Amino acid sequence: MTENKKNILSYIDEKADVIIDTSDRIWEFAELSLREFQSGELYAEVLKEEGFQVEHPFAGIDTAFRASYGSGKPVIGILAEYDALTGLSQEAGASVRKELVADGNGHGCGHNLLGAGAMAAAFAVKKYLEEKGEGSGRVILYGCPGEEGAATKAFMARDGVFDECDAALTWHPGNVNQVTSGTCNTCIQTEYKFTGVASHAAGAPEFGRSALDAVELMNIGVQFLREHMPDTARIHYSITDAGGDSPNVVQPRAQVLYMVRSIWARDAIALQERVDRIAQAAAMMTDTTMEKRFIDGCSNTVPNKVLETLLWENFSQADMPVYTEEEMAFAQALYDSVEVKNKDLPGAATDEDDDIYQFVDEKSCHGTRPMNDFLIPYLYSEKPRMGSTDVGDVSWCVPTAQINTAAYPAQAPGHSWQNVSCGKTSIAHKAMLLAGKVLAAAAVDLIEKPEILAAAKEEFEKKMKRYQGYFCPVPEGAVPVVPGEKM
Repeated sequence: MTENKKNILSYIDEKADVIIDTSDRIWEFAELSLREFQSGELYAEVLKEEGFQVEHPFAGIDTAFRASYGSGKPVIGILAEYDALTGLSQEAGASVRKELVADGNGHGCGHNLLGAGAMAAAFAVKKYLEEKGEGSGRVILYGCPGEEGAATKAFMARDGVFDECDAALTWHPGNVNQVTSGTCNTCIQTEYKFTGVASHAAGAPEFGRSALDAVELMNIGVQFLREHMPDTARIHYSITDAGGDSPNVVQPRAQVLYMVRSIWARDAIALQERVDRIAQAAAMMTDTTMEKRFIDGCSNTVPNKVLETLLWENFSQADMPVYTEEEMAFAQALYDSVEVKNKDLPGAATDEDDDIYQFVDEKSCHGTRPMNDFLIPYLYSEKPRMGSTDVGDVSWCVPTAQINTAAYPAQAPGHSWQNVSCGKTSIAHKAMLLAGKVLAAAAVDLIEKPEILAAAKEEFEKKMKRYQGYFCPVPEGAVPVVPGEKM
């Protein structure tokens, strides 16, 4: 890493107190998807103080923001998230389960770190652009709320928000240091509300029209559908309203929430249409009415080898965090608290490459080291994994790449109290600042070396042609829905 770049990235160290304070305060807010009002206001305030032009609310979403600096080309987008999860309130720095607020929320996915680390990268790129002069390029930090159950990046992608960018970068807290590659699943969530007629279930059953019957028949229809869909597809459901507690009343209302997954958006959309027809048929069979509401949808990711390689080169030149004895003791305690250990070695590439497997096996002490304090070698992949992320929709609009840094101890599962406990500690802070530096360093390279950006765009265009372009899973007219709000 050049001295010039090191000096620019040192700005993140200068601003560490502001970045850490922002992360910790958002950890304390622990606001759910599309309810991140305090978090959004805090980001807007901090970014304005730093000299960014801030739009908040943004893109028709009350808790979203857009913070930009600079002029000219290229335009580098950096993606931030900041929503929490239900039922994961946890005392910070505790090695045992201890709720901070009864039945409260917590940052079990580390989005308090994700947003602040992305902001750190934007800080450093802004500092670079200031020194380089007007017309040298722009950096835009997108505040994307509601990743957990609202997928606002997909709504933004549908509306062309990211079309102004030449490339997009992001990261996600994890328990390893790696450049992520491969793809994932497209995911579509739809809610179905059935309305029938209440009646005495014993005295006048012939006058009743059961909405719960419709839900159950729909579910049965979907079970038979499973035999006739691709092996890579997944369908999940949850009955969100069973119509009441009395079995002696024909239930006049019932609701069910469905999640349809397949690797390619076009396949998920086609499968979703089949589920819709089953819902319509269930309403016909029970003489009830059915209303459908789109909740959210997000596409699979399009890996970009050029951008991922650039991230890897900068990651490999960065200093990995060094942990104190106290930090390692805490990590060990959290590691020991995980009752069911994952038998696989850490990292996304260990199951695809023998050399990487051997490297990780040695560095992690056969998967028993409490902190994965090393960088996993990079491997380009198009292998699908079963999760979903709305970063995927950005990657269909513009070349996109992301990294993970070890913000949590090894074996800490996603969406866990262990992650919440660690999310306000020095271990997590070190990972967050590291992520900001790697993203910023890659962004500077994209501005200084137009040939890299041109190669990333060429790869992107070839894949768009090969994949037949972007099939947005979000229909026109749909708006983000606050998770849990009734129809």
